[in-house]
Amino acid sequence: MPVFTKQEIVEACRDKPLLIEITDLDPLIKLDIRYATKNNFLKRPVYKEARAFLQKEAAEALVKISKDLNKEGYGLLVFDGYRPWSTTKIFWDETPSEKRNFVADPKVGSNHNRGCAVDLTLYELKSGKEIKMPCEYDTFSEEAFPSHAGSTKEEKANRDFLIKVMEKDGDFKVHPNEWWHYDYKDCNKYPVLNLTFDEITNEP
Repeated sequence: MPVFTKQEIVEACRDKPLLIEITDLDPLIKLDIRYATKNNFLKRPVYKEARAFLQKEAAEALVKISKDLNKEGYGLLVFDGYRPWSTTKIFWDETPSEKRNFVADPKVGSNHNRGCAVDLTLYELKSGKEIKMPCEYDTFSEEAFPSHAGSTKEEKANRDFLIKVMEKDGDFKVHPNEWWHYDYKDCNKYPVLNLTFDEITNEP
């Protein structure tokens, strides 16, 4: 499938907003960008920096959800947003075939590559602590399924609450295999991108 470079994206997205940094819109959205660390399924960093980008429309919809959550004493903790296509290719190549239902096929591309998917969880505003969920981020098992019936009552309630608030306005939809992954409603109008974070912000 076509993957757009920096030059091509200028033409492809001439009439659409470019990617923006989530924390520029809402400082109460915290980051735990696992792919900038060794704390991920590859056990090594694949990003140079811990940053999270989304298409403007998706970012604004996320901020609205964040502000609603703040009123209830919670905040959003983001694990990943926009992901370059080359990173998706790495994930596919290094994932065993029996686990590839948890990673996107680079032949198709991921909504992360479009800047229209976000991986996240909840944290308590007062304590700053992450809320307990049925499994850790990047767990490649049925525990990650939004419909999984196992785990504790508290963990399932927290997962279901997150899904409810993320889907409430119809802007995001949870991924069928990952409770932490949410796709923006208009993702298909954006192209698959392979920009680095520096290229997005025009930094040297």
